Amino acid sequence: MLKSIFIDNYALIDKLEMEFQEGLSIITGETGAGKTILLGALGLLLGKRADTSVLKDKSRKCIVEGAFQINGYKLEAFFADNELDYSEETLIRREISNSGKSRAFINDTPVNLILLQELALSLVDVHSQHQNLLLNNERYICWIIDSYTQSLYILSNYKSAFQEYQNLKQSYYKARNSYQSDQENLDYISHQFNELREANLKENELIELEEEYKIVSHAEEIKSALEETAQLLENEEMGVIRNLKLMKDQLSRIGDHYSGAKETEERIQNLYVEIKDIADEVSSQFERMEFDPERMEQLHVRIDLLYTLLRKHKVNTIQNLIDIRNTLDDKLQKNASGDYELEKLSGELANAEMKVNDIAEELSGKRKKIFSEFEDKVLSLLHDLGMKNVQFTIHHEITDPGEDGIDKIQFLFSANTNIPVQSIARVASGGELSRLMLAIKYLISNSFGLPTIIFDEIDSGVSGEIADKVGNLIKHMSSNMQVINITHLPQVASKGDHHYLVYKAAVDGTTKTNIKQLDHTGRLNEIAKMLSGDSVSEAAIENAKVLLGQQ
Repeated sequence: MLKSIFIDNYALIDKLEMEFQEGLSIITGETGAGKTILLGALGLLLGKRADTSVLKDKSRKCIVEGAFQINGYKLEAFFADNELDYSEETLIRREISNSGKSRAFINDTPVNLILLQELALSLVDVHSQHQNLLLNNERYICWIIDSYTQSLYILSNYKSAFQEYQNLKQSYYKARNSYQSDQENLDYISHQFNELREANLKENELIELEEEYKIVSHAEEIKSALEETAQLLENEEMGVIRNLKLMKDQLSRIGDHYSGAKETEERIQNLYVEIKDIADEVSSQFERMEFDPERMEQLHVRIDLLYTLLRKHKVNTIQNLIDIRNTLDDKLQKNASGDYELEKLSGELANAEMKVNDIAEELSGKRKKIFSEFEDKVLSLLHDLGMKNVQFTIHHEITDPGEDGIDKIQFLFSANTNIPVQSIARVASGGELSRLMLAIKYLISNSFGLPTIIFDEIDSGVSGEIADKVGNLIKHMSSNMQVINITHLPQVASKGDHHYLVYKAAVDGTTKTNIKQLDHTGRLNEIAKMLSGDSVSEAAIENAKVLLGQQ
């Protein structure tokens, strides 16, 4: 049940707070006073999208907060599953910043709009005039029937099973197409894999091979340079090593007479050792360096093979080729067991399809079982609402399984005996649609178990005695649930347990929307005004008293 709502900086509402009670609450006000604005703010709590256009003052954020009494509605599991704090009085808050960013909270925990919308479905049903058009929507009609039969849990199970079936079907066809494609290209895949496998690829091989090839292809030039270097280092007459030894000996001779010579001798000794080591390494390299035409040809062939494979597979590295080889190997392995995997998936798909059909048939059976009863009750209510010649039937066909089962259901309607029943969109006027929807809402309200229903001028298009009957029906609904009804009809307004007036006021040159709860006198005057217009006559007052006395 909606206990209260707080609105700050929304459209023409500067700041507004109001409380609601059980039973039937009536909201009235002149056209343009802001009744629709109030519904728009409530829509934010229920997960509707919004942007900065809703901000009255563009410099600050908009806040809408609602308190809901939820004990007894079996929502504990919903809160636990979504890691939300459960409270019998739950607070829902929406904030729209001046940058357009929207945030939603349930009991001060941030949530996304999808989660907020899911909770809202268990709290409030908002009926506006455009919802009447849903009576032409087959999915909405299925929801109506399932609500009436209290089979929404079966529908939920069906939807889960159908989604699982669709996912399995997609997986099966994907696997089958892949298997068939691989089968058609099996020889080519095998050839590619064998080619890469036989290449015996190693990750850094190409870099090493190209380095070795540079050396082998320039072996004679390298050997000549090494030989010349060795000569310069080790020549017995002019070699660097011999000259360093001579320098060291000269400095050693004067070491006792000149202290600086000793340090220089040590440095030359270090150079001597280093150069001798370099000379040994150059000599070793010289001995190892040989021109090997056979090895050069081997390297040339190997490098050419690797570059051919890189170009063929349009990649840049040996690691890329290794990855391709592994992928091809996986395909061959899967293809080898493809029959088994497809058979396994096919079995799972058949089981899923059987489950979908079983639940669909159970759901269809419950739907068909109440068609006649539902038709009779709708007709009875419509007769009470002044539609004496109305015809209403349910047209049903069995179809392939879809999102809502195997039933194609239509409501066919005619307001006159001499006109055959047709699609509602073709034959029902606005007033007739409103009464039909009210009758349906009345029938499903107890079954659906919503704590709160909000009617936005569901009495549109009716007047006089029929308006009084509409009011009685809405009043009867409020005995089992909280009903908030926005109306322009005094006959309906008089049925309320509580009456709120939406009005505009000019404050500091700015128009603002406000709302207040009316006491008995205020209510009497408001209903009289609804009867006679701005100029309230004594007769209107008396009529208003009569209407209020009917409660």
